[in-house]
Formats: sequence, C-alpha cells, structure tokens
Amino acid sequence: MLMETKVLLVDDHAILRDGLRMVLEAQPQIRVVGEAGDGREAVELAEKLQPDVVVMDIAMPTLNGLEATRQIKRRWPQIKVVILTMHENQQYLTQIVKAGATGAVLKRSAGTELLTAVSAAAHGQTYFSPAIASMMLEDYRARLSEGDVEDPEILTEREREVLQLVAEGKTNQEIAGLLFLSIKTVQTHRAHIMEKLGVHDRTDLVKYAIRMGMVTPD
Repeated sequence: MLMETKVLLVDDHAILRDGLRMVLEAQPQIRVVGEAGDGREAVELAEKLQPDVVVMDIAMPTLNGLEATRQIKRRWPQIKVVILTMHENQQYLTQIVKAGATGAVLKRSAGTELLTAVSAAAHGQTYFSPAIASMMLEDYRARLSEGDVEDPEILTEREREVLQLVAEGKTNQEIAGLLFLSIKTVQTHRAHIMEKLGVHDRTDLVKYAIRMGMVTPD
C-alpha cells in the first residue's frame, strides 16, 4: 500500500493553485492539505498542517518563497520544499539550493515534472528540471570563478523580512504594522542591513533584493 504524501500549495495566484491541485490530486497517493497565497501564510500553515512537501512559488508579496523556504527548513527540517519558478533566471538559481529546497520545477513544465519532483522529495531525493539544473551549475561555476557568491545568511531572518518589504516600497510605518514591530525597531533593522551590505540608500537595497531573488524587477 502506497504511503500518502501531504502537500501544501503556495502561490499568490488562486487560478494556478487550482490547476496544480488538480494535477497533484489526480494521483491517489497525494493529498493537498492546504493552500497559501504568500510566504508568511505558508510558514504559518506549515506549522499547523505539518505537510510532507511544500510546493512553493518564488515571487510572492510580503514574504517571498525563498525566505519562506529558509524559515520552514530552519524550523521543521523534515518538511521538503519544491520550488516553482516562472523564470530561468540565474539570479535565483543558486539561492534555491541555499534556501534548502530539495527540488525546483519551471511553471511551464508543472505537470509530469511537478509530480516527479514531489514524489522524489517525499522519498528524500532531489529533482530539478533539466533546464534549471544545467543553469544552476553554469551559474555557480561562473560566480565561483569571479568570487561573487553572495550569502543571504549575512542578514538575520528578521532583517531579510524587512529588506523585502523595503524593496517592495513599503514605508517604515507599514513595515512596522506588518511585522508587529515599533517604527524605531524597523529603523534600527534598516540601519543594520545597510551597514552589513555596505550600501547607502534604498536603491542599492532594491538592487541587492533583486539579485538575491527576494523581489522581481518591474
């Protein structure tokens, strides 16, 4: 008898989640136990539902999929994460592995490949779309030779959350409300982020956030 795999779907587009649910639940051994529309909700549902596998979009508001993956893997390392990405963009690819994902699939291939990735993750194995795997290796080699492998762990979890919201154009007051912090605390976090990254204005923060896959360019 096949073991059931509990899956949490995370994407900010409800129509896409409906399509993914249909693909996954066509398999008798897979059960979608919940859906989330952003990374913050994903972390909350991961704690509540304890899925076996999270299918996670990268580009989402408030908290992106890479940061949500980091938080989930730090708190519940037994939960596997499969990343969904629309872009074959090198700026994201090494960060997918650094975040702790066990697989990644291009959205345009999110049919058979997604089922393969979810099954592999449930059995403790990895699966990356061939196009993603090839680009990840090529990108890492290039960055390594240039000494340009940036580490998101230079910032704390809270600082990465603040940075994404800053890059999304949120004011200090709005960030304080979203993260349940005082405005003074948000200002302190921003100062620490700038100091650690060696940047001096919001434009540089946005550029860094884009390079790290926290937000997408407009």
